Amino acid sequence: MDNKKSLFFIALLPPQDIQDYVTGIKQHFADTYNSKAALKSPPHITLQPPFEWEISKLPALEECLIDFANEHSTIPITLSGFAAFVPRVIYVNVLKTPELLSLQEDLMDSVEVSLGIVDLVSKKRPFAPHITVGFKDLSKQNFKAAWLEFENQELHFDFTATYLTLLIHDGKKWQINSEFLLANNDG
Repeated sequence: MDNKKSLFFIALLPPQDIQDYVTGIKQHFADTYNSKAALKSPPHITLQPPFEWEISKLPALEECLIDFANEHSTIPITLSGFAAFVPRVIYVNVLKTPELLSLQEDLMDSVEVSLGIVDLVSKKRPFAPHITVGFKDLSKQNFKAAWLEFENQELHFDFTATYLTLLIHDGKKWQINSEFLLANNDG
């Protein structure tokens, strides 16, 4: 049996047009502030931080996510302006709605109970939904310059998150592994 493990994480991805817009901002960070790390994944809102999982057990992980998605409705998401985790990360701010907070908490509980996947750091601090544009490779000097540029910059998008996305690390960057359609809340 193949016991090879890969890194995975579970996220919500915005629609492609918003992903393209945010990727343009990430590219600006790479070009202007020498911060390229955020380009290693598609724009996303992390629900379950990276965890190691055996490739041979991928069907069990996917089955858990299918069941979870079938029991949870699509949710409205609002992106509003920029915020930061000083002194190294700048991100698109995601409004903390009750629906988003509940979905994230339910997902973490579900993968912990069903699969034993636990992120101890996330259990100790409140969920801070965000879409990273300038990452930990941002120097403190470049962080200050970038924050001056983005602190008061306007950005606003509303969309409905319709699926969960399981991402896998290929050794260089994060790739979409599979997507799980959330139940439609109209029914």
